Amino acid sequence: MKQTHIGHLAIFVVNLLFGLNTPITKTILLSDYDISPLALTCFRYIGAAVAFWLAALVFRAPEASRKDILLFVLASVFGIVLNQTTFVVGLSTTSPVDASIVVTLTPIITMIFAAIFIKEPITTKKVVGVLIGCAGALLLILTSNTLGSAPRSLFGNMLCLLSCLSYGLYLTLFRNLIARNHPLTLMKWMFLFGTVMLLPFSYDSVIHVPYSSIPLDIYLRIGYVVLVATFLTYLLIPIGQVRIRPTTLTMYNYLQPVVTTLLAVYMGLDTFGWHKALAALLVFLGVYVVTKSKSRQQMEEQKLKEENKAQ
Repeated sequence: MKQTHIGHLAIFVVNLLFGLNTPITKTILLSDYDISPLALTCFRYIGAAVAFWLAALVFRAPEASRKDILLFVLASVFGIVLNQTTFVVGLSTTSPVDASIVVTLTPIITMIFAAIFIKEPITTKKVVGVLIGCAGALLLILTSNTLGSAPRSLFGNMLCLLSCLSYGLYLTLFRNLIARNHPLTLMKWMFLFGTVMLLPFSYDSVIHVPYSSIPLDIYLRIGYVVLVATFLTYLLIPIGQVRIRPTTLTMYNYLQPVVTTLLAVYMGLDTFGWHKALAALLVFLGVYVVTKSKSRQQMEEQKLKEENKAQ
């Protein structure tokens, strides 16, 4: 399998699992067991940190340099702390549908950051692909009338936007750091630093959770959030990051509202009509168009070939 294909598969699975995670997280926050957004996020950080450190020991992941460990602190601010904490807190005050609308802005944000920081060209094909995918995602979530039962909140939506901004910066600014470190090495340090940063703010929420009263199904959902939607996904993200371009990678965010709606249909919360089929088609078409756009390296190689032919 080609390296780019591996990258696309990894990011596809990541967004599939993230799509399932949004409604699951919302049900945990809406439960009657006083699990606050900060407490749930802290569970996520601690569980993932332990899992990544154990996995790094078992698979003997290489150690990072001291310089990179210091960079992990900054990377964890954007890729872990701001990204995850602001999204979960935002989701607690807005609906999954609203959160999905905001997530569709991530490719546009990343495209702008990539153009600014790594001089990634904004081609016509790339812009068209982003707009097609955005149209599909918006069609899907705006025609859903069942997942938007939570009160809409400008504050929550702004926090979700901040999550997208931080993730776009993480994908763009730390691509080289990600490329030169093993995924287990990268994630064990980032989640460790994320835990250290969040714990002082979440300690009170964590100790007041009524653990003995929580039923098994809620624990299973928390387990999914920690081990599947965090440990597994953040293990796969670096695999995709070093194999596909930032804008292409974030295009897969459009899969999340598709998966969220399909889960709602499966649970009997929604129906699947022609508009959802059209939305799904637009999402995948948008991803395809962006993946076919040329990177800066490809454009430079093409220009060099044309110059050689002219000579």
